[in-house]
Amino acid sequence: MQHYHYIFTGTGLSTLMTVREMIRSGNFKNQSILLIDHEAKKTNDRTWCFWEIENSFPNLIHKKWEKAYFKNDSFDKEMDLNPYHYVMLKGLDFYNSVFEEISKESNITFLQEKVIDFEELGSHCLVKTASQNFTCNRIINSIFNADFVTQQSKYPILQQHFVGWFIKSNQAVFNPSCATFMDFSIQQKGNTRFMYVLPFSKNEALIEYTLFSKDVLPKSDYEKAIQEYIQNLGITEYEIIEKEQGSIPMTCYPFWKHNTKNIINIGSAGGWTKASTGFTFKNTTKKSKILCSFLETEKDFRLFHKKDKFWFYDLLLLDILYKHNELGSVIFSALFQKGNSTLIFKFLDEDTSIWEDLQVIWKCPKALFVKALVGRIFRF
Repeated sequence: MQHYHYIFTGTGLSTLMTVREMIRSGNFKNQSILLIDHEAKKTNDRTWCFWEIENSFPNLIHKKWEKAYFKNDSFDKEMDLNPYHYVMLKGLDFYNSVFEEISKESNITFLQEKVIDFEELGSHCLVKTASQNFTCNRIINSIFNADFVTQQSKYPILQQHFVGWFIKSNQAVFNPSCATFMDFSIQQKGNTRFMYVLPFSKNEALIEYTLFSKDVLPKSDYEKAIQEYIQNLGITEYEIIEKEQGSIPMTCYPFWKHNTKNIINIGSAGGWTKASTGFTFKNTTKKSKILCSFLETEKDFRLFHKKDKFWFYDLLLLDILYKHNELGSVIFSALFQKGNSTLIFKFLDEDTSIWEDLQVIWKCPKALFVKALVGRIFRF
């Protein structure tokens, strides 16, 4: 049975970002690393969007926007993102870049197989695939276990679920320098529903129907909403170039409680997705750097995670939206109508001071959050 220092179960964003940091640190060249995934990562299965000040991935960015747009039934607002940019990175471009780096490292192996099980066995860990078993010193797992969340009630879970169409229209209706973050002018139907639009040119854009709610919809419901939105934009003729669909868990469930001395959960499986927005990329960029440094100095994965104030802020928002899902438009509208957009992005990036936090939070409906705070205190 072959033995490795580290085995990564799953090779999604969090694994590849962590391995990328390990390679670039230069401190793991003498340690054997195995990556196992049933997918070869040869297709563009997703895109990531995030805001940043400095260009962290200069050769991989597919598109950049300097402005952002917010809209609901009563107002609309175009925001200058300076000093931020909103950027898109294609999954396949990222995969190819990281696997090219991996191919140059003789101590790292990729195996395309399905992980069946893994466990810690005292002095070592065991990983089982469909055809063979491996042992290792430490497991870094990114395979999401939904049972952790669904079999408890203390921490609510919503889904950020969406269907998106990449379209090319005969009418030049898009502003390629301005992304639509949230358009709440569509029917809410008792949920938090909005349109998300990323224009690539005057004639091309990704139009995505997105919900923050408990249950996913039939695919036809998303596509009908997209069709209606396209018509309302004044587009009469268009071609669908590509489609995407996804569902991202939004929860503050403490996944880190399932870490053991030698097994750690990362990515969505470890609670790395920002619970209040479903954004993953920026959190993963930060966490992977921290994890890489941790691996160099610490031996017990149970010491890795530290709860912070942003986890608690997100928890309050999810408590509200879980009980009153129709209030999402009200909360986000108050935030963007009254708030400083640069400060909002800094807050969502979890880079703000307490004083800056309060400047953002005070823009939200106070009674809702006070009630959620009192309710949450009694649930701890």
